[in-house]
Amino acid sequence: MQLNLLKAKLHQAAVTAADIDYEGSCAIDEELLERAGIREYEQIHIYNLSNGERIVTYAIKAPAGSREICANGAAAHRIRAGDRVIICAYALFDAAEAVRHRPRVLILDAANRVRAERGDVRAA
Repeated sequence: MQLNLLKAKLHQAAVTAADIDYEGSCAIDEELLERAGIREYEQIHIYNLSNGERIVTYAIKAPAGSREICANGAAAHRIRAGDRVIICAYALFDAAEAVRHRPRVLILDAANRVRAERGDVRAA
């Protein structure tokens, strides 16, 4: 049996731009992608805390150190600059892997700097 578990999470990311004319995806600072363990072109889910929208797209690299989070293409209709979002990536694990797995969770500040890194998701 395969279980689809949270692999990585960028919590409270601040959207820096939205570009409807780009062909699609979400550009994320390369340093944030690497630290979270999200690969370029990997499927991501974006949960918009500002308006409740939820979309599925894929990640592309924005310049390292830019702190950029840019919604592109159709996503730019649902996500705007200034919105706060949660970006999640999921992965399949077999039962044995699932027991040991812990997601990589980065808590970001308003400037998309990592203020905490955890291996769990805490209930409020």
